[in-house]
Parts: sequence; C-alpha cells; structure tokens
Amino acid sequence: MMKTMNAVLGAAAACLFAGAAHAQVPAGYPADYQKLVDAAKKEGKLVVYGATDSKATQPLIRDFSALYPGITVEYNDMNSTEVYNRFISEKAAGGNTADVMWSSSMDLQIKLAVEGYALQYKSVETPNIPGWAVWDAKAYGTTFEPAAIVYNKRLLAANEVPATHDDFVRLIQQPKFRDKITTYDIEKSGVGFMFMTHDAQLYPKFAELQKAFGVARVRVQSSTGTMMERISSGENLIGYNVLGSYALVRAKTDPSIGVVLPKDYTQIMSRVIFINKAAKNANAAKLWLDYMLSKRGQTVIANGSKLYAIRADVTGETTSADLIKQIGKDNVKPVPVHPDLLKDLVPAKRMAFLKAWKETAGKK
Repeated sequence: MMKTMNAVLGAAAACLFAGAAHAQVPAGYPADYQKLVDAAKKEGKLVVYGATDSKATQPLIRDFSALYPGITVEYNDMNSTEVYNRFISEKAAGGNTADVMWSSSMDLQIKLAVEGYALQYKSVETPNIPGWAVWDAKAYGTTFEPAAIVYNKRLLAANEVPATHDDFVRLIQQPKFRDKITTYDIEKSGVGFMFMTHDAQLYPKFAELQKAFGVARVRVQSSTGTMMERISSGENLIGYNVLGSYALVRAKTDPSIGVVLPKDYTQIMSRVIFINKAAKNANAAKLWLDYMLSKRGQTVIANGSKLYAIRADVTGETTSADLIKQIGKDNVKPVPVHPDLLKDLVPAKRMAFLKAWKETAGKK
C-alpha cells in the first residue's frame, strides 16, 4: 500500500548535526551554489517517489529540512514496481509526478534514465562515491545494501545455519524446510527479480538453487517486511535474498531473527536516485540529490536510516567499509549502476526467466 509522508520542518527541526540548522552552502561547495539554494527555496517543495520505508526516510527528511528550511518534502512510499508504474502512468497522462525517483529496483531506475526521463546533473559529490555507482551524471547509487539469508534463531540449530549458497541449497531440500522457505515474488518485486537474475550470473549452480526452491515449495512475498514477520513467527524458517539493511536492524531488537551474509559472495544493491528531467521543482531536486550523496546525508543514511552508506569516508556499523570488512573485499559483489542491467528486462528474456522459475522453483 502506498503511503505519503509530508515533512514541513523549519530551522529549529531536529537535526543530527548540532548547530547546522541555518546552514546554506555546505563547506567546500562552489560559491555560486547559493544561487541553487535560493532557487530551490523559491520553489518551496520537493516530491519524491521512493521504495524506502517511510520510517527509514524520516531522518533524512528531518535533517534536509533543517539544512534547507522552507522546502517542503513530500515523500511517497511504494514498493519498487509501484514506483516505476506510477511514474510511467503519470507521465503518459501528462499529469504531475515526482521530482525525484529513488528506488531499490536498480534495473527499473536505469531503464527510466536510459529512456530519457532523467535529468543530467553532475553532482558536486560525484568524486566521493564509487565509479560503479554513477551513470552518465543521471543515475546515482546512494546505498551499499547486502542481499542476506535471514533465519529463525529459535528454530534452526547452529549447525543448520548456512554460510554459503551451497549450504543453503543443501539445507532447504531437507523435509523440515518444506513450505518453510520464503523469498521475493520475482514477478511483483523489481528488486527481487534483479537479485535473482544476478544470482543466475554469479552462482555456478543456479539451476540447482532453482530446483531446491521447487523441492522446498518456496513461499513468495512482495516485501521484506512480510518475509521477516513470517520468519520471526516461525511460519517460515528461512528467507533468501532478503534486504540485509532492514534485516540487520530488525535482528538487533528481535531475538528470533538471525542474518547471514554469504561467505562465497554477497550481492550489494544500491538504491538508485535520479531527477525527473521535467521536474517542477528541479532546483530542490538537485539539492536533495547532492544532500543524499554528501558526507552529512550519508552519515544520516548510515546512522539514522540504517541503510548502509556508500561513501567510504562514513563511519559506523551500517557502512560500506564495515560491510567489506565483514565479508571480504573479494566476496562483495556490487550491482553496477549501468545500462547492462537492462538486458534481463528485455521482454523475451524476462518472460523466459520467469517461465524457467515457475517450472522449477515455482512448483507447488
């Protein structure tokens, strides 16, 4: 279900950086950046469509509004496929739509950017994020989030917890796990489809993984939250390709949730942001994009939103540096922000992949 969150916060709003509420041009930015700030304040509004939970987005909106008082941020929370479909339908109808698109479905975001919907805007923060996370000064990766295996700590013995994809394939074919495995519904979840198609490229035994899902009679969901609820309750025992950012936060307060970042390889998803080429509030959108990539914004992403900062100079548990340290540099596999993502969205290829999935993993 779509949720809309409005944030109208003045200079006195809660802020993670004491004393910064009246900041105008961030330190180190070009002197003429003030013109962009002034133009954005005249617009006075920013509309964002996103596939990030409102709860995780609130710290960013609060801090942005403290830095740039007078700009109202309207955040619309949807799943990744809804973000894409709503934008496309509104554009086709000629009505108002988002100024900024921010989604975990990297491939759908790149599709929109390649098709000409994204404004080319070279952020001043471009040098501070990895080269694989930027495409054509139009689409930018903002986070560094792992695809995790999540399990019920009460109902799985320590020796059952899989450390690798091979372990997972062997585990879920045991009778105990029949009807007890969950993953994304890859027909309905954009990020779920992306993760699974990349597994097909990264995992040499992908055909065995699909067959194992079929043996287990996998149960599919369209959201991370639903998967974790069912794992926590014991309705499901283990979940595959669950967004690790959400799972690791939940695990800190839910004693039933355990999280594995596979040691053979861990996919890394980055929430892609772009500015609508026809944005009504283009200046405010530029401020938002720069803020999201800035050290300040990334610090909020890591320590407030718990989404894993992509910048290497941000410290805290939910950062790319910490994740690389945990998994190992060679085992971290970021999905590049690049048009190569589109090859799996070609209708014939997508339908062939879904057909193979249904005939193996999707069997009931």
